[in-house]
Amino acid sequence: MTYLSKILREPTQGRLSFWCPGCRQSHEVQHGAGAGPRWGWNGDAERPTFSPSVLVRSGHYVQGYDGGVCWCDFNAELKTKGEEPSGFSCEVCHTFVTDGRIQYLSDCTHALAGQTVPMVEFPEEWR
Repeated sequence: MTYLSKILREPTQGRLSFWCPGCRQSHEVQHGAGAGPRWGWNGDAERPTFSPSVLVRSGHYVQGYDGGVCWCDFNAELKTKGEEPSGFSCEVCHTFVTDGRIQYLSDCTHALAGQTVPMVEFPEEWR
């Protein structure tokens, strides 16, 4: 893993990772030549811009979800047993990352939907 800056990492060549304060986890995009979806990157590790938008879905929001057990169901079952939720959830995070700022679109399912915030450093436990 290469640490490009306090806010941007390159886990493997052609992949960039940044911390999402809305989801409280990292998101990754692929850039440059290669197979699979690719994003444009302005090459700036301090004030990155990715294009097009970054869309991350989990749980029952994943395209093609077949209706099986999702994180919502799993966590609800844990609660009925008096146990703590797993820490995973079903979410949509849809953003534009421009000049080191994250614009959360209205289809996000977390508390930062509709807001724009500066990119942040990875939490201490992720460094």
